Parts: sequence; structure tokens; C-alpha cells
Amino acid sequence: MSTPINPDIPPNESLIEYPSLFPIKVMGVKVEGLVHAITLIAHQFDPAFDASTIELRESKGGKYLGVTITVTATSREQLDELYRTLSTHPMVKVVL
Repeated sequence: MSTPINPDIPPNESLIEYPSLFPIKVMGVKVEGLVHAITLIAHQFDPAFDASTIELRESKGGKYLGVTITVTATSREQLDELYRTLSTHPMVKVVL
């Protein structure tokens, strides 16, 4: 079993109602392939993910790119694994 992102909250006491649309902000260096990589991961955890809902925001200097994806969250375990997968991707710097 995987370790939850916030182990202080028991799984049966989640503040999120499932299923629900859940936005996740991913930040990385603005390089070719970043958005595609994030999209593939989103589809891995939410097969119905709609890539047309992706929101992009460049940093002031243009070096970094914020990518907001909105997935259908079906469980805490799904979100924990999604955050873990995004966070460990080499192109990703931060996941919020």
C-alpha cells in the first residue's frame, strides 16, 4: 500500500467528495514535451481526462510554465498516486 500525501488525515475522513473534478497545478521548466508528459500522466489516472481543459501560465521571466490539469478524482489513493507520479517526473519541479 502506498503512503498517503497527508498521512495525518485518515483515508475515511477525506475532505473531498468522490467522484469530483479536482484541479492540480504542475510547474516545470518551460521545455518542449512538458505539457505532453503531464497530459499522458493525467490520462493514466483519469482515462476520460479532457486535454482541452488544460490551463497554461508562464512565469514572468518565461523560464517556467504552470500547467493546471483538472482530473476526475475517484479516490484518495488515486490522487496520492497521481501526485507521486507527477512529483517524480524529471520535467516537473512542483505539484500543488
